[in-house]
Amino acid sequence: MRVTQSMISANSLRNLSESYRKMGKSQDMLSTGKKITKPSDDPVVAMKGMFYRSNLTEVEQYKRNLSELYVWLDNSEAGIEQATSAMQRLRELTLQGKNGTNSDEDKRAIAREVAQLKEGLVETANTKVAGRYIFHGTDVTNPPVTDGNPPVVAGNMTDPAIDNYRVEVSRGVSMKANVNPANVFSQDLFNVVNSIQESLEGTSGADLDDLLDQLDSVMETVSGERSDLGARYNRLEMLDSRIGQQEVLATRVLSDNEDADIERVITDLKTQESVHRAALGVGARIIQPTLLDFLR
Repeated sequence: MRVTQSMISANSLRNLSESYRKMGKSQDMLSTGKKITKPSDDPVVAMKGMFYRSNLTEVEQYKRNLSELYVWLDNSEAGIEQATSAMQRLRELTLQGKNGTNSDEDKRAIAREVAQLKEGLVETANTKVAGRYIFHGTDVTNPPVTDGNPPVVAGNMTDPAIDNYRVEVSRGVSMKANVNPANVFSQDLFNVVNSIQESLEGTSGADLDDLLDQLDSVMETVSGERSDLGARYNRLEMLDSRIGQQEVLATRVLSDNEDADIERVITDLKTQESVHRAALGVGARIIQPTLLDFLR
């Protein structure tokens, strides 16, 4: 087959266009840091990238869920700590009120402090985080305790349906975020506190020894709930560590699949540039001759 000038020109142009395409691809990889810029570049890499990115997004969502759990547990712990301190002070005041040397005015002074502690317990029970009541189970829009004499605990506090405010921490696994509302700010607690106040004020004949025993029983229940909260906090920290490792692995797998090897890309680009320059030089020498060149 006779090789014509037009065939040489066409082949040269086609090869130069292919060389430009390869350099353009390397330049895109260098600019974006990715192996592909569109699915058609490598369908397998694109398909795997969708799967790996979905896994990473899922892990990141679980990390946000863990942050919400930390907020709930930290604030619940702080609330129980405040309530426990108030109850301990109530116990001290009750013992002080039992002292037979107290005058009626002394007892009324103690009763006034008890009243302040009662108000503080109501405020703590109605603690809100991000606009939600954390001591009312899943019923986060309504206060668990309303003012009264004694304060009134919501009637659904013992309903198992509102007990567990759960947050998903991994696929198919969820954790309870709240404490059992009936075990911390129960109606028994406010009844006892109110009875102590009335006994010290002289408006009730309730025996302080009996009330002290009732207060101790309530404090024991709160202590048990606090222990359960601490155990869940320890589990949360373990989950946080595990999900942190999953995030690192998911990020690495996604990077291995999609990220370009910059050193190799630069090397390939420089190599392709050299080939392209050589092709341009050779093509210029081959295509240059014309009929006039032969007639000279």
